[in-house]
Amino acid sequence: MLTKKRIMALILAIGLLTVMLFASGTKEVAKDNVKVEEKTTITVLDYMDATAPGYEETQKIWQKFMDENPNITIVKEDLTNEAFHQKMASYIAAGKIPDLMYMYPSGRSSILQENHMVKDLEVLLGDEFLKSFLPAALNVENQSGNYLAMLPQAVTYSSVVYVNTKVLRDNGLEIPTTYADMVAMGPKLKAKGIQTVLMANKDDWVMQSCLFSTVAGRFVNKEWIDKAKLGEVKFTDEEFVSALRFVDKMYKDDVLSRKTIQLSYGEVPGLFASGKAAFLIDGDWRQNAFVTDPASKEALISPLSQQEDIALISFPAIEGETYPGVVSSTSGCGYGISTEVSDGSYKESACKKLVEYLYSVEVQKQFLEIGKYITSRTDVKSDKLEPLTLKLIEFYKEVKGTCYVLDSALDPSVYTVINKVLQEIGIGSKTPEVAALEIQKAMDIYLLSKK
Repeated sequence: MLTKKRIMALILAIGLLTVMLFASGTKEVAKDNVKVEEKTTITVLDYMDATAPGYEETQKIWQKFMDENPNITIVKEDLTNEAFHQKMASYIAAGKIPDLMYMYPSGRSSILQENHMVKDLEVLLGDEFLKSFLPAALNVENQSGNYLAMLPQAVTYSSVVYVNTKVLRDNGLEIPTTYADMVAMGPKLKAKGIQTVLMANKDDWVMQSCLFSTVAGRFVNKEWIDKAKLGEVKFTDEEFVSALRFVDKMYKDDVLSRKTIQLSYGEVPGLFASGKAAFLIDGDWRQNAFVTDPASKEALISPLSQQEDIALISFPAIEGETYPGVVSSTSGCGYGISTEVSDGSYKESACKKLVEYLYSVEVQKQFLEIGKYITSRTDVKSDKLEPLTLKLIEFYKEVKGTCYVLDSALDPSVYTVINKVLQEIGIGSKTPEVAALEIQKAMDIYLLSKK
């Protein structure tokens, strides 16, 4: 027979069990509700050229993420060159940037970083994920915001000399070791209708980023540029003017034709691949234009020709240079996440998941194999790389030192003036000395604005 005390204990136990069961059921329902109800849309602005090799492969990479994450919808814009920069500028002006965006370590992305419009990925991604990347890629001193505002996909060399060794062989010429060697081969090449150096100088950033930054580095070092940013030296000083004079000399020597001012960025790969020039000067990323497109199985330069007819070198020695062999380099581009994405939200976790996917070993291996860039991950290996990609890896090992890419080191108000005056030197409307005065004026205004 149950005593009153035992009955009360039994009632209490049954009640406790009911509460536990109810609580358990609520947890499951809540969990199920998250699976059903937690959906989000991520807006993305990406830098992609639909005509470049690997475009379809890259689209498949993004599609795979969406297929595996049906609760995450991606609304994506793919733009390139000035169209990309203009769209980003319009987003910034409107005060509403995409949730995830392709970014530069500085330069045109400086406003995003310096105004903390993007999150600190070091905090969001954590040490465990980031330990697999090159220390140079994670060096926040290379980013204008001095924090990990974007995760560099690579460490970029913005100035590579692509050499058509077949053109040289066919004309009894050899790979130059000095600029004087380039000048000497000009008449023989010109007689055959072949340009010495090809560049896409219609796009005003190309000369500054892909050649002049290295030339400036040969005459002034990183420390000099840092001093210029403090007003301790001037761009009108002889050593910097010497760098401008060298560009002027290249045009006057016809090593670099003034006609290159008319060539857009999309035109030059085909011209170089067809033997219209002995040398192409561009960034390391340009190798992507020549390798085999996984979709079409075609390449501007076949793997066999990549192996036998193409070499990659640093710009040859310049008479009077102070820092021989240095090449302009900076952290590569990558993705950042808007601070408008609420901390701790489902959208933030979705953005983080997308970034971790894009930088995963699997995806970075695919990007490496299609020649998109040499990944900043240290644990990615492949036996499917084409000769040009392998040669680029060897090029990195042979670089004697690095200097600034000027649009990564200087404020936009200064480097845009450099871009402009370099074009004016190219068309012959401005002397190096006058160009230097204009650059220094821009720097003076910048320094005054910081007081």
